Amino acid sequence: MARTYAVANQKGGVGKTTTAINLGAYLAASGRKVLLVDMDPQANATSGLGFDKAEVSPSIYEVLMGQAKLAEAILLTNRVGLDLAPSSIGLAGAEVEMVSLMAREQRLRRALQTIANRYDYILVDCPPSLGLLTLNSLTAADGVIIPVQCEYLALEGVGQLVSTVNLVRDNLNSRLRIVGLLMTMYDSRTNLSQQVVDEVCNHFPQLIFRSIVPRSVRLSEAPSYGKSILDYDPASKGAQAYKSLADELITRD
Repeated sequence: MARTYAVANQKGGVGKTTTAINLGAYLAASGRKVLLVDMDPQANATSGLGFDKAEVSPSIYEVLMGQAKLAEAILLTNRVGLDLAPSSIGLAGAEVEMVSLMAREQRLRRALQTIANRYDYILVDCPPSLGLLTLNSLTAADGVIIPVQCEYLALEGVGQLVSTVNLVRDNLNSRLRIVGLLMTMYDSRTNLSQQVVDEVCNHFPQLIFRSIVPRSVRLSEAPSYGKSILDYDPASKGAQAYKSLADELITRD
C-alpha cells in the first residue's frame, strides 16, 4: 500500500511544485513506483513534467467531480516509475462546485484508494491556500511535507498550517502527521538564510529535514523544458539536494 504525502504550504512561491516533481523523480530513480497528483489549479506540476494543461483530459478535476476514475486520468511521464494525475484549468472552479457534494473533503482519498496498491509513494502537490482542495489532500495523506523558504517571515504561515494539520488529524484523518519541514531557496551568501534555518530548528527541532535545497537557476529552468532536475542537470547542487531528500525520506520510512 502506498504512502501518501501532501506537499503543502499556503504561502506561494516556496518550492512546493519543485519539491513534488523532483522528490518524485528521485524516488522513482531509486526503484520506487510513484504517482504525483497535481491538485493545484495553476497546474505547474503538470506543465513542469511536459504536459499541456489545456489538453489533458480527463484530469484530477473530473476525478474529484465523479466524472472519471483516477486510473483513467493517470499519465506516464518520461521518467520511468513516475506517473502523473494531471491538473487542468477546470480545477479552478472545483472548490465552489464541490461545496454541495456529499463528503466533499473525502473525494481525493476515495479516488486514491482505488489505485493505492499500484504505488509505493503518492505525492500530492497542493495549491497555495488552505481551501477545500488542500483539505482534500490532507484528508487523503499519511503525512505532510512542508517546504519553507529561507527568507524573512518564512515561519509566518507555518504555524497556521500546523494548526490546520492538527484539526484535520482530530476530525477527519487520525493518521495524518507532519513528516518534516524542508528548507528551500537557501542562499549560502547571506546570513539571513542561515538565520531562518536556525529559527526553524529552534521551533521544530524534531521535524526539520537535514537536506536543504539551495537557490538554483537550474532548478528554475528545468520545468520550462518539461523535465525534473534529475533529467535536466543531475550534477547540479539542486539535484544533489533532492537526491539527498529522497534518500532521507526512504530512510525515515
